[in-house]
Amino acid sequence: MIAHYNRAKTNGDTDMNSDWQNFLSARGARFAGPEITDFGQTDAELQAAAATVMSPLTHLAVIACDGDDAKSFLHNQLTSDINHLEAGAAQHSAWCTAKGRMLASFIVWREGEGYRLALSAELLEPILKRLKMYVLRSKVQLADCSHDSVILGVSGPQAAAALAAAGLRVPDAKLATVAGDDMRVIRLDEQRLLIIGHHARLQERWPTLTAHARPVGLPVWRWLDIQAALPLVTAATREEFVPQMADFEKIGGVSFHKGCYPGQEVVARTQYLGKVKRHLFRVSSASPLVAGDDLHSPDNPDQAIGKIVSAAPAPQGGFAALAVIQSNFAASARLKAVDGPQLESSAVNPLE
Repeated sequence: MIAHYNRAKTNGDTDMNSDWQNFLSARGARFAGPEITDFGQTDAELQAAAATVMSPLTHLAVIACDGDDAKSFLHNQLTSDINHLEAGAAQHSAWCTAKGRMLASFIVWREGEGYRLALSAELLEPILKRLKMYVLRSKVQLADCSHDSVILGVSGPQAAAALAAAGLRVPDAKLATVAGDDMRVIRLDEQRLLIIGHHARLQERWPTLTAHARPVGLPVWRWLDIQAALPLVTAATREEFVPQMADFEKIGGVSFHKGCYPGQEVVARTQYLGKVKRHLFRVSSASPLVAGDDLHSPDNPDQAIGKIVSAAPAPQGGFAALAVIQSNFAASARLKAVDGPQLESSAVNPLE
């Protein structure tokens, strides 16, 4: 189990993230800060996005939540139903402000008697610090376990075969998980899988995995997230959206049958009064798109009508993004200004 490696670092421990980065660099990974831009062939990697690829997801981090009260603590803080999260399942979830705005989005799964939360690495420090403020007298330990638990994404028609060749069990159902040999595998959808584990274990399996899946940079994985309509809250979009604006309830990230959590009244009122005017759209443009960019419309010049959630270069050229947009102005959405570049937009169904 991964928990075997989830220990606190001591002064004698090496920096495991550095070890992982050094390993990847030696195999052709090129970095911009902590994120992998590519493995040396940006355009060719994008063109391979529909094939079987794998990407070290260095833009994600992992929080450990352990202790006797871990379940009740998370259930009372997050938007999903943690009480009914089974050992072999994962959930999308979010943490909101009192006004119902998303501070972070997560993939949550059980790890023994505790829980693990994958989130944007940019938000790790502020979210961990803020969560700890709510522990009070609860028997809960929260910790950054990213130095031990790294994440590898595998996508494509042969993704499951690649993992099987590497000796990893593969869950059959969407958001199902299996564990073994200090690693956990989570199925995101029909063709995408996450492997979470100690970097040493992933290094051991790297040669076998690369025989079946091409290593690619994060832009490819972000493009795949866009195709899957899977939004990720980052520093650029923190506190910008009520969950329903990002269609988060459609992927199981919100429970309307559980008790109170921060922002619950706003989220519930928004749902039952049907007042959500903004929704998730896929957009494309010949101009670069960046998470946090505001969108405007000449039909509504007084204020922004949307915001880019995540963006990536597209294999066919130009740029693709997920954006939260006021629905009645989506057709006239423009980038950054009312006279900015015109965007092509289409509503998405995250369940498609």
